[in-house]
Amino acid sequence: MTSDHPIVLFDGVCNLCHGAVQFIVDRDPRGTFQFASLQSERAAAMLREHGRTPPEGDPESVVLLEDGRLYEHSTAALRIARRLGGLWPVLYAFVIVPRFVRDAVYRFIARHRYRWFGRTEQCRVPTPELRARFLS
Repeated sequence: MTSDHPIVLFDGVCNLCHGAVQFIVDRDPRGTFQFASLQSERAAAMLREHGRTPPEGDPESVVLLEDGRLYEHSTAALRIARRLGGLWPVLYAFVIVPRFVRDAVYRFIARHRYRWFGRTEQCRVPTPELRARFLS
């Protein structure tokens, strides 16, 4: 897999984020997406390449690297949904909601995600079948 695949950068110790990655994998039978933990050196390098500073401590957003651009917060989530199988692309219609409103909801959930869903001490290891889709 190469960088022409969209790459989802996610909080590798967040149970909600891990569930979101599993959700994406289950609805992405063509293997469109690749994944990397925001805590990894690979993700830090990708962020720096795009003029961003890697997050300190607990990252607050999923980041999507798609077609050479970075997308964060609700925009990243909607752009991911747009590429999934089934009816999930319909959610992209929420892009018409002003970003400050969408991002406020996103940040509220992100701020409480550890309390509501818990966290792990380290990134979970993907199954051998999925390992090729995870960037190290």
